[in-house]
Amino acid sequence: MKVSYQWLSEYVDLSDCTPQELAEKLTRSGVEVDAVESRNAGVSGCVIGYVKERSKHPDADRLNVCIVDAGQEQDLQIVCGAPNVDKGQKVIVALIGAKLPGGLNIKRSKLRGVESQGMICSAKELGLNDKLLAKDQQEGIMVLPEDAEIGMDAVSYLGLDDSILELGLTPNRSDCLSMLGVAYEVGAILGKEVLLPQIDLVESEEQNPLRVKIDASAECYQYHGRHFKNAKIASSPQWMKNRLMAAGVRPINNVVDVTNYVLLEYGQPLHAFDAGQVADRSIIVRLAQEGETLVTLDDQERKLDAQTLLITDPTKGLAIAGVMGGANSEITGETTEIILEAAWFTPKTVRRTARSLGMRTEGCVRWEKGVDQKRVQEAGERAASLIQKLSGATISKGIASAIEKEPQAAVVSVTLAKINQHLGTSMVASEVSPIFDRLQFPYETANDSWTVTVPTRRGDITLPEDLVEEVARLYGYDNIPTSLPSGMTSQGFLTPEQQLRRTIRRHLIGVGLNEAISYALLHPDRVEDAAGLHQEQVKPVALLMPMSEERSVLRTSLIPSLLETIAYNKNRQNHDVGIFELGRVFLSTEETLTQLPEERLYVGGAVTGQWVPQNWMGAKQAVDFYQAKGIVESLLARLGIQNVQYKAVSDLKGTHPGRTAEVWAQELRLGYVGQTHPGTEKAYDLNETYVFQLDVAKLVEAATGMGFYNQLPKFPAVTRDLALVVDRTVPAGALEATIREAAGELLESVTLFDVYTGERIASDKKSMAFALVLRNAERTLQDEEIQQVTNAVIEALKVNTGAELRM
Repeated sequence: MKVSYQWLSEYVDLSDCTPQELAEKLTRSGVEVDAVESRNAGVSGCVIGYVKERSKHPDADRLNVCIVDAGQEQDLQIVCGAPNVDKGQKVIVALIGAKLPGGLNIKRSKLRGVESQGMICSAKELGLNDKLLAKDQQEGIMVLPEDAEIGMDAVSYLGLDDSILELGLTPNRSDCLSMLGVAYEVGAILGKEVLLPQIDLVESEEQNPLRVKIDASAECYQYHGRHFKNAKIASSPQWMKNRLMAAGVRPINNVVDVTNYVLLEYGQPLHAFDAGQVADRSIIVRLAQEGETLVTLDDQERKLDAQTLLITDPTKGLAIAGVMGGANSEITGETTEIILEAAWFTPKTVRRTARSLGMRTEGCVRWEKGVDQKRVQEAGERAASLIQKLSGATISKGIASAIEKEPQAAVVSVTLAKINQHLGTSMVASEVSPIFDRLQFPYETANDSWTVTVPTRRGDITLPEDLVEEVARLYGYDNIPTSLPSGMTSQGFLTPEQQLRRTIRRHLIGVGLNEAISYALLHPDRVEDAAGLHQEQVKPVALLMPMSEERSVLRTSLIPSLLETIAYNKNRQNHDVGIFELGRVFLSTEETLTQLPEERLYVGGAVTGQWVPQNWMGAKQAVDFYQAKGIVESLLARLGIQNVQYKAVSDLKGTHPGRTAEVWAQELRLGYVGQTHPGTEKAYDLNETYVFQLDVAKLVEAATGMGFYNQLPKFPAVTRDLALVVDRTVPAGALEATIREAAGELLESVTLFDVYTGERIASDKKSMAFALVLRNAERTLQDEEIQQVTNAVIEALKVNTGAELRM
């Protein structure tokens, strides 16, 4: 909202408050002023002149020599190149010594040998926004109306000695979308009276022929129509043009300008119809028929739906209510008979229509945020008096009105105790009552309590807390004492799940993966590309209004999202990718949702390409199953999860049947790790890709926190290598578990370092070599002890797994 300081001063006495001071006071009271700008872009020394004579320059075809009366002691001779300059015009003259925007200084000069004693100015040379000017003033010099006073200062005449306050309003302060609303606010801040515009109109004896009918009472609460005859459409006076342009509105003609002027003054959108185009002088407010069309003032044909509110006559549509008028009833230079509309349409109706048609006007903005219902007719009467004054029209007797719902003022109560409790103040009743007086809020008071009848212009006040805010604003935020919070305080901390999630992120980043954040929405065909961690049969949750089919269902697994990310990178020549995501999946067993889906937090990862790139020191190393498994093992070790087992699985959806294992800790199935199924890799156009997915809730349950740390040993360790021949079906995990159980406390670690099949080994056998590290933390081990442990391990392996030492 752009507020003219001079215009505002007509409603509130601002003689002791500069624009900058006013901006500071408004901002401190909660109505932020984004900027204070002067309308004068650097004009001085310019006056209004009268072109008494014009003749062609003797040595230049495009130049004219003008004799101008500028209110000086002598007429001025000015050479002008504008094609539209002519005898008998009132113009803006820059005298010798004048300054214009852009650092232009006017000096006495000669043009092709003819002396020029100044310059006749165009609007652009004066720094005016030509987009806000009439078309005849956008090119050439600026020609003024005949009533312009010769010799008058041009800055004053054009209203350039004004300042504009640009308000950055929050949505709740729609009352300040009008000059009067701002005036009430300023009056309350400064403690001064607000002077309302004088409405002075004279009705003729002829009755108003207009008839009004509301057929859409849920969308239109009231409609008032005034009827005018013998109107003369002409240009508006300069004072009105100045105020409209200061607010960023282009003047059009006296009638249309009045409706825009009152829109800015009262915040009430109005519309004027050419009454000669309204059949039977009858106005009907109704909903449009589906597919009905109307050509609006911008010459665009608008196709309407059944929820669009229309202003019509018995035969045709005249305007889209609250949005834009129709071209068929536009005010033109030939219009003499006028119908003026002042109505109240529901905000949601106008908002929906404006959005569906892609239209945004100053009127729409105010309708959407709320218009004062009690001032609809008053605003119409103000406009009627101005139209009569500026166009010379006669006003028919009476107002044609239809009212479906009377406005009701809200009544809100608040106590002194509540005010002080919320603000931390110790105010007394004698300090609060004057604040409500300054706001012009009628109230009744009893026992330090106020029952306030909120004016309808302040639709943002509905709760006691709103009144507390008003008191705080006017009391002054700077006057509210500073105090520390009271009561018990507690130190913040992370929950176990939050700690674990942070640890997971840091660890996976530490091992070389990058975190990805992907869409939780997938294409329906992608849901089947990977297994989730759920045991129940789930169905993907489809969106009712998806932005596209590619993002139309909620994911049940993280893996498809990660595979899409890897495919995206591969398509951009980034073939070596390692990523993870800590995100939620959405599970439901219902075909049609009756309750919200269950959300579970998973951590998933995917790796492809080279884990170790080729370099001069050695060969490159491609990602394989053991690399992915190693990432999972290191993560579980970091979380302190012990007794982890990896069980081969061949029927897990979306995974390779021979290169996939489920991850278990005791009786908990944590997740899985393995290669993506070749069919899935082909569908995504991927190379070999390995993935893992773990249930974070299960990790929280199994985690023991930080790993265990032991003091560095003082005594040496002993290593014994065992090469065992076993059936090919025996997993390494079974051998390792047997070794750990048989070796007992002296076993520090056991590592599988070789697997061999081939010559000298039966076709149904394999050789597996383990390195056993034995240590006693309190003394050096004896050979007999070492041999005893080794023999016990060999015997246990033979009994439990059928293993034999390889010779």
